[in-house]
Amino acid sequence: MNGKPVLYRDAKTVLNVNNNAFKEKLLCGGVILNLGDACAYSCSFCYVGSMLRFHAPPVLSAYTLTHGVTLPFQKVVIRRQNAIDRLRAQLLDRKGRRRYSDDDDARVVFSSTTVDVAANMELLRETAEACNMILQHTGWHIRLLSKSNLLHLLVANEMIPSKYHHRLIFGFSTGTLHDNVAKAIESGSATVSKRLESLHWLQDNDFRTFGMICPSLPQDDYDSFSSDICAAIRVEKCEHVWAEPLNVRGESLSRTLAALRAAGLNAEANNLAAVSGAGKGKAWEDYARMTFLAHTKNIEPGKLRFLQYIDTGTAGWWGERRRLGAVLLGKTAKAKLLTAV
Repeated sequence: MNGKPVLYRDAKTVLNVNNNAFKEKLLCGGVILNLGDACAYSCSFCYVGSMLRFHAPPVLSAYTLTHGVTLPFQKVVIRRQNAIDRLRAQLLDRKGRRRYSDDDDARVVFSSTTVDVAANMELLRETAEACNMILQHTGWHIRLLSKSNLLHLLVANEMIPSKYHHRLIFGFSTGTLHDNVAKAIESGSATVSKRLESLHWLQDNDFRTFGMICPSLPQDDYDSFSSDICAAIRVEKCEHVWAEPLNVRGESLSRTLAALRAAGLNAEANNLAAVSGAGKGKAWEDYARMTFLAHTKNIEPGKLRFLQYIDTGTAGWWGERRRLGAVLLGKTAKAKLLTAV
């Protein structure tokens, strides 16, 4: 699939209804849907492998024993065995009755925190089947995020019936407007220009959309970057806009630097190297603050949701800017009661 071997994990669930981490990011009402664990795309900044340090290794080890080849997490696709059956069992009891029967329960489901929901047509069809099941058996709304230009086909081709369209919210990762940069650090995904075409089609046809300016690299001119990217995603047509600098977990920073160098994008690599400190230090903090402040000039406070992990030294500055759209995360944010929920 997308040039990678497909592995399967016998997961017990595909739906998590008590996910506080993504609820704190305001991406959902605590409900997340993950039909797989390792993506068909290969983004240098992906940190999902470090999140699945208990689940993924046994699957990779089994592949090594069978094939005699050792592959890293980024080189495989991991899907959850019988994902749709698992979802059905979570939504319905043994007598076929709805477990979430309140039609006024309009919590938002977010998909996905681990894999792209539309990386190819097979995965898109699986996404459609899962969404239809959720929409039929709950009152929930669904927020879908992708780096693919196939996502709009869910509604353009009526893969999800029109009676449910008002409960769908579509978004595309657009941390850069430059196709060459995206190609370097988001291997296998659609070009940013193609993603924007899909986004604009949805907006032109009055579908609900959201912005996802994540992750964005250090810039020479933050104001111009924000102005250009906000115009490109049509902020005025987005319900909300999330934004975030590079999230440093696992080897995301070193892999991103290496990918930029390999693509000959030395200016971008040098800018990232200049602020690097494993996500810490003054230069990195300045990068986050300048990105945030630039976005506040183009995205109104009620719409901007800038994700930022804080520590005791930075809590004061960021805490004062929650009213402008800063969404604060991490242990310090929780201890100081600065999280959004």
